[in-house]
Amino acid sequence: MKLQYRRPAKSWNDALPIGNGRLGAMIFGGVKEELLQLNEETLWSGSKTDWNNPAAAAVLPEVREAIRLGRYKEADALCKKMMGPYTQSYLPLGDLKLIFCYGANEDAESASTENATNYYRELDLSAGCFRTSFNIQDVLYTREAFCSYPNQAIVMKMQASRPASISFSAELSSPLQYTTQIVGDDLSIHGLAPEKDYPAYYRAMKEHIVYGNPEDTSALSFAGQLRVQAEGKDAVISLEGEKLVVENADRVILYFCASTSYGVDERSHTKRVEKLDECLAKQLAEVSAMSYADVSRCHQEDYSKLFHRVRLRLGENRQKYEEKDTDLRVKEYTTDDTGLVELLFQYGRYLLIASSRPGGKPANLQGIWNKEVQPPWSSNYTININTEMNYWHAETCNLSECHLPLLDFIQELAENGKETARINYNTRGWVAHHNTDGWGQTAPVGAYGDGDPVWAYWPMGGVWLCQHLWEHYAFGGDKEYLAKHAYPIMKEAALFCLDWLFEGEDGWLITAPSTSPEHKFRYDGKLAAVCEATTMDMTLIWDLFTNLIEAAKILEIDAEFRTTLLETRERLYPLQVGKRGQLQEWYHDFDDEDELHRHPSHLFPLYPGRQILSDDSKYLDAIRRSLDIRGDLSTGWGLAWRALLWARLEDGERTLKVFNNQFNLLEADGFNYHNGGGVYANLLGAHPPFQIDGNFGSSAAIGEMLLQSHQGFIQFLPALPKVWGEGEFCGLKARGGFVIDLTWSDEKPKSAKIYSQRGNPCKLLVNETISRVIDSAGQTVEVKLEKVNGKRFCEFDTKLGETYTLEFN
Repeated sequence: MKLQYRRPAKSWNDALPIGNGRLGAMIFGGVKEELLQLNEETLWSGSKTDWNNPAAAAVLPEVREAIRLGRYKEADALCKKMMGPYTQSYLPLGDLKLIFCYGANEDAESASTENATNYYRELDLSAGCFRTSFNIQDVLYTREAFCSYPNQAIVMKMQASRPASISFSAELSSPLQYTTQIVGDDLSIHGLAPEKDYPAYYRAMKEHIVYGNPEDTSALSFAGQLRVQAEGKDAVISLEGEKLVVENADRVILYFCASTSYGVDERSHTKRVEKLDECLAKQLAEVSAMSYADVSRCHQEDYSKLFHRVRLRLGENRQKYEEKDTDLRVKEYTTDDTGLVELLFQYGRYLLIASSRPGGKPANLQGIWNKEVQPPWSSNYTININTEMNYWHAETCNLSECHLPLLDFIQELAENGKETARINYNTRGWVAHHNTDGWGQTAPVGAYGDGDPVWAYWPMGGVWLCQHLWEHYAFGGDKEYLAKHAYPIMKEAALFCLDWLFEGEDGWLITAPSTSPEHKFRYDGKLAAVCEATTMDMTLIWDLFTNLIEAAKILEIDAEFRTTLLETRERLYPLQVGKRGQLQEWYHDFDDEDELHRHPSHLFPLYPGRQILSDDSKYLDAIRRSLDIRGDLSTGWGLAWRALLWARLEDGERTLKVFNNQFNLLEADGFNYHNGGGVYANLLGAHPPFQIDGNFGSSAAIGEMLLQSHQGFIQFLPALPKVWGEGEFCGLKARGGFVIDLTWSDEKPKSAKIYSQRGNPCKLLVNETISRVIDSAGQTVEVKLEKVNGKRFCEFDTKLGETYTLEFN
């Protein structure tokens, strides 16, 4: 479980990520110069502002009338009047640069990759640790770095095989407004975020990055502090201007802590950084007082509890590939390199652990790793797919704790979204749109008319996010969480939907204005985005209502409201099959602007929804036709969603065919699918440019190929390709509170263990005969067998905390 290379990173897309959910760094592994590009999860431009648009409510009837008359271009233009401001941007904190000196002679002084020998660089997923090693002449140099969650610090250890061989200078800088200074024996950086950071595509704005008065600004302040410990009888630490200099050390430990003024009610930058310095000094004192061995041990114990819950082995062909550099392995990928699939799967889990921890912010468009002051799409939360995809693997891949930042953030959006619903639409409940940011914007973006409604106007963001509240319950089964957290937020989102829906001319309940995210339709020789009752809208509402109906029943509350949801759900505009045999994307059977479009939004009811199940042959055929039309190539995250859809269709070979397109090595950034989707040399997902949802979606897709539980029963190996005919997994989760280990060969299960976290009955779809089920005491468990619609099921009762072993004939 290592990403490995025989050269330092040439660019950011070669560097390797570490993180603890809050702090992040991209490490380059240079010989002469080591660079750690630094991030902190709360460092956003701007501040919380009034983003609502009172004019939207007056425009809404006009938009609906234009849609009723089929004047879709006019509806597009009117929707511009319903927009709010663009979101703010997620920002880089800065750079930590280490410049090394390797001896007194000129050749050693100018050490570079070329005269370093035996160079090796790795990201060890098993340990959550970056390492590099190389020789300069006869000295072996090693570095090791990790980002500690328990100690909230980035830690790096440097060693050399010969005493007094480590000499370097350290400096901090930032692309934002900043100063550096020496504080005691530490190197400190203080900085200020812009008050406005407009996206580059906002062409009407001449000045995109705007700073305020440091002593009277609502923009965030940030601070970072570096402490150095140098060991060895000849070791010397000195200060040269704004640099820390280490000479002749045997071993060096670096500690870096950082924070921002997010949540601090103080407008003076000077006063804020004083408070930040106090906090950082305390953190550094605590971590630097520990031995490196203890700091490392605490990191390992914390990280391992999450990462090592899940193991995966696919086939036996890994050994002949494992010595290759990771980028070469991607470039030369063949389907029998199943170890590379395992690596990408576990990398997605590693990245979620590193970018989303309890108490923090959810992973954004780039997780927590960003080097740009104007990042692509502001590196914000794009909640028409990308934010949701970031967490599709959280439950199945046994990282439920890492799901919590998103669930907490949804509650924040729900509070903000109540005002948006009231002011913009005169409705109950709460609403969120296409984009949000660290401040929880809930109004539609677009700078009050600068944006195109195809991507700027979509009031279903909150509805989709609510699915995550339900899924966390479905997997974990915590009724208190359902009652106190999930249900109230879901109910408020449903109240918005009840007010947003209205009766169309054919008697069905519909939505308008409605878009299918980022995709336009053709009509009368024109292109437009805004219409009524897109399939995405209607199926998201169906999904929310269905989850709420089940939740109310479980909690034994809201009987009258449950009836209202049931009756309303029956009146939702139904799914339609179009003239090409495809699942229709819009209310009318319009032609696509781009039939290869990256968003298969209208296929939501299959995945991640559950409106279309394995017995819905009519709609399954329509979805297959839709996927054939969309094609097997897309952006990185588009490939992941396509693979997940094929997995739900239980077609292992087609799933793998689509999934394998992820192993398209991109060596340049590109933009918006230029050069195709895939991965970079560091395996980060290429939209392109970098978007982390491709990584997270890939892990979800592999999990979905091996285990499904969305239909009320557990299914083993539903989309297993032949090349994975033998293997095992441990620790994947199923809905109902089950953790499952499975071994298979000849494409059939051979043995399984099911751990019951909640004591619920366990229902399995079994294509093979189960000879018996054995409980933890070694006793045979009574099993109920039944056959429904040609499918064989077995069901047995479980006890809380018990493990059950399944034996197959």
